[in-house]
Amino acid sequence: MSFDLIESWLEMKRQLPEIPIEGIGLRYLYPVFVLLIVIEYLKAKDLYDLKESLSGFVMGAGATIVKVVTGVFEVSVYLFLFHWAEPFRQAHFGYSSLGWAWYVWVIAFLADDHNFYWHHRIAHNVRLLWAAHLPHHSGRQFNLTVSIRNGWFINLFKPVYWLWMPLLGFEPIMIVTCMVANSFYQFFLHSQLVPSLGWFEKIFNTPYVHVVHHSSNTEYLDRNHGGILTIWDQLYGTWQEPIPGVKAKYGISHDPDSYDPVKHNLFEFQEIWQDVKRAPTWRAKLMYIFGPPGWSHDGSTKTSKQLQREMRDGRASEVPPPPKPVEAVRA
Repeated sequence: MSFDLIESWLEMKRQLPEIPIEGIGLRYLYPVFVLLIVIEYLKAKDLYDLKESLSGFVMGAGATIVKVVTGVFEVSVYLFLFHWAEPFRQAHFGYSSLGWAWYVWVIAFLADDHNFYWHHRIAHNVRLLWAAHLPHHSGRQFNLTVSIRNGWFINLFKPVYWLWMPLLGFEPIMIVTCMVANSFYQFFLHSQLVPSLGWFEKIFNTPYVHVVHHSSNTEYLDRNHGGILTIWDQLYGTWQEPIPGVKAKYGISHDPDSYDPVKHNLFEFQEIWQDVKRAPTWRAKLMYIFGPPGWSHDGSTKTSKQLQREMRDGRASEVPPPPKPVEAVRA
């Protein structure tokens, strides 16, 4: 008896419930996204490198294919956990599902954005995960095409941060709807043409704020990880407003110097392997995999926190000491 992997996947997909927001995106939002990219290009061609943009489209296409394939398993896991934990919820909490009330949607929206914040922050602080997220940051230009410039391996671990929600009783379709809506919102964050929106940025993410996150300036490293809301960064100490006079530098400090989308997706994994091979101890080997990007056993490279500490110490040393008080002349 032969096993048909593709047919098995299609059969699993047929058994999943419909997710309406995906159809809305395909029919209405994606055409708008393409139109906005064209308008931005015509308005500010200097913000575009066409080779890099083409590479970004290929990365986006690859990431979409991976998402379509893994998404079936992701939703299936959510459904399994939701129904598996249902007797426990009923026995201990008196409910089988949190339901579809408007306030449950609000809670799910906040929970989803909080999940995204921690997924995003940890992806910047664990090198193995950074290797999967890096393609989104490796573009040397910052424009709307960056929004679709996603890594091909990021979705292999991203859903882990959402697994608690179906266990608690959030409907799987509600969870996925919030996740997709969050992704749609973030498309608009990748532009330099939107000015500061003032008080709005104290609550919601905007392009003006998100520029900081995509900057490789030492002052801006590992800041502003929020998806829709900025309150998480403010709450957890990773908030940074754009600094007057500090011009954003895009891309990554250790650049693969290539337009090849495959190289951008494999580059950092290869670098990790090289570092692991030269590491003198098992602890160092593990740190090169699970430690923060930039960590090195010999200090040859530095993490963002080390670089920022050096910058603060340097600035502190440049401040002249206060003048000594003049002693009064005795009569």
